[in-house]
Amino acid sequence: MTVQLKKVAADEGDTRLDRWLKRHVPALTQGAVQKMLRTGQIRVDGKRAEANTRLEAGQEIRIPPVAENPARDLPRTPKPVDERDVKALHQMVIHKDADVLVLDKPHGLAVQGGPGIARHLDGMLDALQFDAVERPRLVHRLDRDTSGVLVLARTLSAASRLAAAFRGRDIEKTYWAVVLGEPSPPAGRINMALVRQGGPRGERTAPAEHGEDGTHAITDFRTLDVVRRKVAWLEMKPLTGRTHQLRVHAAEALGCPILADGKYGGQAAHVEGLPASLHLHARALRLPHPAGGWLEVAAPLPPHMKETFAFYGFEAPRTPKPRRVS
Repeated sequence: MTVQLKKVAADEGDTRLDRWLKRHVPALTQGAVQKMLRTGQIRVDGKRAEANTRLEAGQEIRIPPVAENPARDLPRTPKPVDERDVKALHQMVIHKDADVLVLDKPHGLAVQGGPGIARHLDGMLDALQFDAVERPRLVHRLDRDTSGVLVLARTLSAASRLAAAFRGRDIEKTYWAVVLGEPSPPAGRINMALVRQGGPRGERTAPAEHGEDGTHAITDFRTLDVVRRKVAWLEMKPLTGRTHQLRVHAAEALGCPILADGKYGGQAAHVEGLPASLHLHARALRLPHPAGGWLEVAAPLPPHMKETFAFYGFEAPRTPKPRRVS
């Protein structure tokens, strides 16, 4: 047994370190991972790391000698998925071709597992393999409370191309949000660096204070409608992909927290009589298709946002069908 150095693959970017290790070194228990991280035996690009460190494609992971586990060389056995979940997952599909699968993810469904999250999309991907040879792969994420367009790759080569596109600025992302208050100015660009923080209610993202080494985060926005300066419907286009970027930019840069976002808007973000679910929706994506050209996809409003739109009289345009363009 010797020390191993493994590189993070293109389709594994933004994966938590502990989940990456579970996938590549199944003989390692969570307790062993924590101990090896504390003692510096597991390192990322030669530096100490934590279990929740988000990896980037191309990074090198140092793995100390681990007792062999014969089971790791056996073919992966598909995990059984509840029939109700299979049906629900199939109903989420809004586009499918040989390389790409696009879902309309509902509010409340986690994309990946974590503390206290037993049911998540990553654990049910076998139900979305259909006629493909390979199990589909996640190439980007949405927060559990965010609904809308989510892209999966159906082959390893497609995953590599799509993951690279999401890391760059080749993909145009459009979100819709209902926020409290009226942004002033009504349109513009937010350029606010962000930092990750711990806290009693879980990890948070916050604006970088003066002197802090924050990560740059940029969002374009415009107001699509407003009601009595109390509530606005925004179109938000993130040019970077930071955790909770749109939620923090809305609350801190615009002073207009997203409706029902208690994490960043507090109790004041909830309005009596309106749905208590986060009003942030990944409306559309325009992305380079792995086989050439561009794919444009959009997802209709989720039920809770439809209810709020009807209450305030916001009129959403018809959802276009997915299309490939050259």
